[in-house]
Amino acid sequence: MSFSIPFSAHPSFQKKIAYFCMEFAIHQPLKTYAGGLGFLAGSHMRSAYELQQNVLGIGILWKYGYYDQVRKQDQAMYVLFQEKVYGFLKKTDIRFSVNVSGHEVFVTAYYLAPEIFHTAPVFFLSTDIPENDYLSKTICHRLYDSNPETRIAASILLGNGGAKLLEIINWLPDVYHMNESHGLPLAFHLYKKYEDVKEVERRLRFTNHTPEPSGNEKTNLLLLQKFGYFEGISPEEVRKIAQVKNDLLDHTGTAIRLAGRVNAVSKLHCKTLESMCKETQSSGKLIAITNAQKFAYWADDEMYKALSENDDRALATRKRKCKQVLFEEVADQNGEIFNENVLTIVFAKRFGGYKRPELLLGDMNRFERLVSNINRPVQIIWAGKPYPMDYTAIALFDRIVDICKTYPNCSIITGYEMKLSKLLKQGADVWLNTPRMGHEASGTSGMTAAMNGAVNVSMPDGWFPEFAKDKNNSFIIPAAPYDLAVHQQDEAEARALYDLLEKEIIPMYYDNPDKWISVIKNGMRDIMPRFDSNRMAREYYEKLYAEV
Repeated sequence: MSFSIPFSAHPSFQKKIAYFCMEFAIHQPLKTYAGGLGFLAGSHMRSAYELQQNVLGIGILWKYGYYDQVRKQDQAMYVLFQEKVYGFLKKTDIRFSVNVSGHEVFVTAYYLAPEIFHTAPVFFLSTDIPENDYLSKTICHRLYDSNPETRIAASILLGNGGAKLLEIINWLPDVYHMNESHGLPLAFHLYKKYEDVKEVERRLRFTNHTPEPSGNEKTNLLLLQKFGYFEGISPEEVRKIAQVKNDLLDHTGTAIRLAGRVNAVSKLHCKTLESMCKETQSSGKLIAITNAQKFAYWADDEMYKALSENDDRALATRKRKCKQVLFEEVADQNGEIFNENVLTIVFAKRFGGYKRPELLLGDMNRFERLVSNINRPVQIIWAGKPYPMDYTAIALFDRIVDICKTYPNCSIITGYEMKLSKLLKQGADVWLNTPRMGHEASGTSGMTAAMNGAVNVSMPDGWFPEFAKDKNNSFIIPAAPYDLAVHQQDEAEARALYDLLEKEIIPMYYDNPDKWISVIKNGMRDIMPRFDSNRMAREYYEKLYAEV
């Protein structure tokens, strides 16, 4: 069969790009994402559509999604895996197979047409079909399954299966773009096809999104070989082309070696990635293309209309209205009635250790003083989905649940997906971001927060130094010295955050509302167009997809 992009590609973007990603956050009804990586991919697909780029997305249709975040009877968090059904995806009659652990696993594809959500076309692969046994069906059941062998099989499905799909539909890309190393079997598929690393480099591009070890896996080579990860390439040859040491395949390092170009997702991340590239002797391949989000999808139109008309009253009125809508969700989930005239701080992102959702709780005496101030009150909302088997992060979520029961002006809400994300950003006065320094590769939630009139208060990590003008369009939390122990850094930065809130942010909100509106407006202006994904999608073509 033959496939073609169902619109005319713009003359500037004729090169055919296949974009491989394990997760896509395109719109709330399509739950094929976990967090930031998916949000980034979804915005990219929207920009590719708007710019008429010759891009085709390749993903996996997760039958149970990432998971549904619900509650137990005591309000603690519970993980629910609920089957998803998508009537808007087109079933195809495509059938082919991949080899997983010596077994033939049959694959089909579902098609997301561009007109559904205004994205580049995307094919979603699935093994949940009658031809397969139950174990084979489970490969596409859960995004980032806790079973490492199932994750290996999912990588084979994405990388090897995605490449085979492109061959079956006769859509042969000029460039294969791996968004993270989950689809690494793609690189070995290309090597087997061309038998030349240089030919692989000509066609393969790679984006790394995190310095965290959990996102840069290392796996026993012989285990991968047993699973068919290398499509029959001998272990000796894999060791040679991937420069494997101690029988551990470094997924990120291998992707860097075999890709013709590699991009970091912020200027700061580029410095981190440089050290990884030096280890692979591939530093000449590295470029920085800072992540971005789709302005037309995320931005609040009424706020930007008020901004364009320089109508501060209309902007403030719209912000209060958005807060009321958010507070209805808070009341529904937690039974608390929040006040739209009170400064509202939101911490919302994936709950993980380095993101430090508990930083505000580092000194409970100061926290008590902060949330009990009658004259200058604050309201605090947390939201976020831990990895479903990260019991430490879930315990932290539950600890915050218990704390919020004590304070009527504190709330933690479940279901942090695209719909709730937009509500939180529209309703937040302060968008709080507290990653441990050096651990945030980019982070994009603050970008979309600024597009909704929220003021970013953040550590100077990831994308933020490229945007932040302290006390002008945002507030920077001073970083502690790097030579301190981790717990000392946390304590110092918690103190700095409390000082910033008590001495500058809260007084400005209540005592100098004109200045506060000015900070909001500066943030809304400065986020555009630099952090709109249209800029990022153009830079991919200009820099990442260029010939090598």
